[in-house]
Amino acid sequence: MLFRILSFALLLLLLGGCVSNPSKDKSNLASTPEQDDTLPRLSESYFDPLGLPQGQSSSQIPEETNLWKLLTHDYQLREIQHPAIDREVQLFLARGDSLVRQLRKGEPYLYYILQEVKRRGMPGEIALLPGVESGFRPTAYSRHGAAGLWQFMPATGRYFGLKQDWWYDARRDPVASTDAALGYLQKLHKRFDGDWLLAIAAYNAGGGTVARAMRKNLERDKPVDFWSLDLPAETRQYVPRLLALARIIDHPRQYGLALPPIDNDPRFVKVEIGEQIDLKVAARLAGMTPEELLQLNAGFNRWATHPEGPHYLLLPADKAEGFTEKLAALPEDQRMRWTRYLIKPGDNLGRIARRHGITVKALMQANHLKSHRIRAGAHLMIPLSAGSTVAALGPTPNAKQRVHYQVRKGDSLYAIARQFGVKITDLKKWNQLASDRLHPGQKLTVVRTM
Repeated sequence: MLFRILSFALLLLLLGGCVSNPSKDKSNLASTPEQDDTLPRLSESYFDPLGLPQGQSSSQIPEETNLWKLLTHDYQLREIQHPAIDREVQLFLARGDSLVRQLRKGEPYLYYILQEVKRRGMPGEIALLPGVESGFRPTAYSRHGAAGLWQFMPATGRYFGLKQDWWYDARRDPVASTDAALGYLQKLHKRFDGDWLLAIAAYNAGGGTVARAMRKNLERDKPVDFWSLDLPAETRQYVPRLLALARIIDHPRQYGLALPPIDNDPRFVKVEIGEQIDLKVAARLAGMTPEELLQLNAGFNRWATHPEGPHYLLLPADKAEGFTEKLAALPEDQRMRWTRYLIKPGDNLGRIARRHGITVKALMQANHLKSHRIRAGAHLMIPLSAGSTVAALGPTPNAKQRVHYQVRKGDSLYAIARQFGVKITDLKKWNQLASDRLHPGQKLTVVRTM
């Protein structure tokens, strides 16, 4: 086992876990968005809390359609006992109904995640990992740059095929990130000889951190199970926290909780669109607001899908068929394809417009330009639709996506504004701040325009 650990150590050292110890190499390690100084508080509400329907609990859903029952049926780690798990259970219970509200946020994603976990033969407990990582929030960001349900760091995400650019961040895509996270966990499970606790710990701290701790114990003739390793405090809390959450969901009545009712049905389906589309147009075709569309498609950074793909949208199951029919009938010039153009020295609007077969007026409208002056090194958005005239299509979408951020030690308004690409004055306005002073634990709202 030691040989296998050492042989893979170099590769895994390059990959900080999706959530990693901030005291290590911060350039390639992730951190969860909040929890005292490390892990996320599941009691935090990042959107308006969704309360439990009066008088209804998960026990009133027929067992064969109750997602919680299906999840616990696939548990593989329930026999594990340790005082650290008991402590985490008590911490969860101290939060009361806020835990239920936070679990409710997993409703749009849990069915899909659980189906993927089952398909791979993984423990059902793994489906709850996004609850510990991000509180089931695809828009969650950490101070160190981790993002999405599974809190991938940029480098780790790219290694596992998660595209990240100006248009799109697959770390926030529920489908793409789930596939990458489960693949990563399977690799870690194989690396650590089928030990799920070590795999989960490595997902948090990084495979190299766990391997070094195991090597140190072997050299001292000590056990190399998770509970015996000298791991970062964050990781020592992270693994029992997942097991504690799983235990509570396994025995909610014992702990006096009524789980939010979730039927065993898909909440979204993946709809192929074939090419780039304006998200405002897509929302209209689906009978949704842009904000509702973005809740399921949080990976998109702009007002349109990526010109080069992925060419799909996640839509509520009951809206997919109608959307597909309307999309098929949509005129070509209303799909509004775009590309991003880097202005070169010597360029002018006329030359750029001729090169892309559009009018200068359309180019100016697309970029909200009031004059013909442009600057080398800046970018222009080029509408590529056949016969495209921006005026005929109306303004580009201005859907807003709210991200909630917890201030950490050392943060400043300047650093936070730079991280999210917004203005300091807007940050202060959104949060009604009278000064630039921040304190650790403070909650800030960031509004991203799509």
